[in-house]
Formats: sequence, C-alpha cells, structure tokens
Amino acid sequence: MQQISEEYLHFNKELGEIIKELRLKKEKISIYKFAAEFGIDRGNFSRIENGIVSCKFVTVWKISEALNMKCSELVKILEEKLGDDFRLIDE
Repeated sequence: MQQISEEYLHFNKELGEIIKELRLKKEKISIYKFAAEFGIDRGNFSRIENGIVSCKFVTVWKISEALNMKCSELVKILEEKLGDDFRLIDE
C-alpha cells in the first residue's frame, strides 16, 4: 500500500476548505442539495469538502462550473492558499 504524504493530505484539506467556502458564499445551499443539483455524488462530495479523499480533475472542473467559475480560477485560489513553496513532488 502506498503511503500518503503530509503534503498530499494538506493539498486535499485545503482544496476541500476552498470548495466549501465557495459553495457557502456563492450558492448558499447545503452540501447535499449542491451535489444533487449538479450531479455530483453526495457522499464523495462530502468527503472532498472534508479533505478525506482526493478528486479527479474532471470532478474539480465540474465543481468549478457548478460554482459559476473557471477551473483555472479555483486552481489559482488553491495555489495562493498553498503558497509558492508548496510541492507534491520531492526534488
């Protein structure tokens, strides 16, 4: 079994927090209503927001569309929150 690094866990947690903040700010609906309305698996979406699981890029894209923003905007917010020094790959 592959060990999950601290950086990977941190990445998932930050992404989940950003998605949750944006959902509450922009859409002001419950996690389950948001997921159902935009065709995202409710349980998986909850785990993404809580940083428990990572999500596929296509899911990030779908979530950004549901939030009425470009995927690149969501990624930019994540990059800013993680900081310039953040790396998933050891150099």
